[in-house]
Amino acid sequence: LKEVVQTRSLHRSARKKVPYPVVTLAGYTNAGKSTLFNRLTDAQVLEADMLFATLDPTLRTVKLPSGDKIILSDTVGFVSNLPTQLVKAFRATLEEVIEADLVLHVRDISSSDTLVQCSDVQAVLASLNKDKPQPIIEVFNKIDIASGDNLALCRTDAILRHQEYVECSAKTGTDISVLLEKIDYFLGRNKQSYFAEFSTSFGELQAALHRQTDIMKTEYFEDNTKTQITFSTDSRRIGQLRKQFSDIEFVPVVAS
Repeated sequence: LKEVVQTRSLHRSARKKVPYPVVTLAGYTNAGKSTLFNRLTDAQVLEADMLFATLDPTLRTVKLPSGDKIILSDTVGFVSNLPTQLVKAFRATLEEVIEADLVLHVRDISSSDTLVQCSDVQAVLASLNKDKPQPIIEVFNKIDIASGDNLALCRTDAILRHQEYVECSAKTGTDISVLLEKIDYFLGRNKQSYFAEFSTSFGELQAALHRQTDIMKTEYFEDNTKTQITFSTDSRRIGQLRKQFSDIEFVPVVAS
């Protein structure tokens, strides 16, 4: 277990250098997370109706409709009344959730226990990171076999909780494009525009901005000795840039 935690920590440190948001799949066991993961990434991950079919998070890059890329992470399935001796191991597999920019809570809405399962998952997610809860989109999976009553019940429940949701079927591919558009929109709306002015010789910063952000405009001043780049990125990435290049001012662009 200690080795798993250490390995995950190294993997997360490496991913922080990659300029893509992390989107994590979470949900009750047999909700269809691995099937959805395969559908979104064309990966070959074990799909099985059994507890802990996914014991180690799997990571893949996914391209969104806008052209932006994300890192998609699959996690172990949630279960209720987990034996005490498995609690630590279970939580260790969920460390990916803590670092995620967005959590996709995959739900089996064909199950008669879908509301209870949803409550169980919400409680665990809330306990993982109380200081900074991750934004969540609920994925109403298995709409191809869900009853109309179950679907209506889930919709009403989500609306009352002011919860974002998408209906789809990972197995048939129905409305997977809608899910991708929702992810795209959700991550895009959290971006802010900035500009930075620096010496043209400061190639490391320029390379980092091109690699890690969306460049909007590049201008050169004073006989090409100074560069000003306007770009957009999210709060996590700008924090990393400010830490890495502490002597550079990254100024937010205020919309006119």
